[in-house]
Parts: sequence; structure tokens; C-alpha cells
Amino acid sequence: FIKQLLWYYIGSPLVQSYWLPWSSLKCQILRGFGANIGRGTRIKPGVRIKFPWRLTIGDHSWIGEKTWIDNLAPVVIADNVCVSQNVYFCTGNHHWDQPTFDLRLGMIWVESGSWLAAKSVIGPGVIVGTGAILTLGSVATRSLQPMGIYTGNPAQWTKKRVIKEAPHASN
Repeated sequence: FIKQLLWYYIGSPLVQSYWLPWSSLKCQILRGFGANIGRGTRIKPGVRIKFPWRLTIGDHSWIGEKTWIDNLAPVVIADNVCVSQNVYFCTGNHHWDQPTFDLRLGMIWVESGSWLAAKSVIGPGVIVGTGAILTLGSVATRSLQPMGIYTGNPAQWTKKRVIKEAPHASN
């Protein structure tokens, strides 16, 4: 209970702030509250995290401005993931067919090399496969296959992501 109060009144405002621009300091604060944050990860201003002790971010990932990680259940973001601006991670929903409207939780897992474009939404229980892309403003209500490009609400597979070979330097 004390940790939660300290997070809400001290940690969260510091991590979310625009006047504290240093990503490395934000990562340290998150680690202090129990988050597992990898090397070289960047946390931009305005990022909102409900419970850092339920957050894991791998190495060299990027969390864009105004992203909201609403992690009532764990959220895992692997290595080399790009989370663009205003992305919403929603780990909780309700059983709308139940008279008690019970809370339904689901972990979110974003695998390595994926890109969640600006204003996209990831719902409870979704796994974003390795190298997958969720395009601008799209809503993932089901898991995304590796190397797929997904568009729309609900997100639908558009095509396979193909990464071109880097040009070789001539000698």
C-alpha cells in the first residue's frame, strides 16, 4: 500500500513529467518501483504507467510520448520494440454479459522487433508477434502473427512484413 501511494504521488508524476526530460533518470525511477527495464531503453515525456512493478521492457526499446500503459495485468515489451506516441496498452476489460460486470484481465506481450504505430491500442491478452507492425490508430483485440502488418479496428492482417537487406559497403 505504501509503495502504491509513493508511486502515485512521487514516482508517477516524475516519470510522466515533461520538465524531467532525461530518459535514463525515468528508467531508474521505474526500476526503483519494481519495473524491469533493459539497457538503452528510452522513455519519452508524458508516458503514463499504472503499476511499474507489473512492467518489463527489454533492451533498446522506445516508449513514445503520451503512451499509456494501463497495466492491471503484466505488460512485457521485449528488445528493440518501437512504441510510438499515444499508444494505449489496456490489460483490463469487463464481462459485459455478466450482471456483476466482473473485471477481466489479460497480460500483454510485445515480442522483439515490433512496432506499435501512433495512437494504436492493444487489448487484454494480446501477443504482438516478433517483427509485427500495428499501424496508425489500429486496435489489436487478438494476437498478431510474427512479421505481419495489421491495420484497422479491429486490426486485420494486411500483408507480410519484408525487411530488405542492408546495402553492402563497397571497398
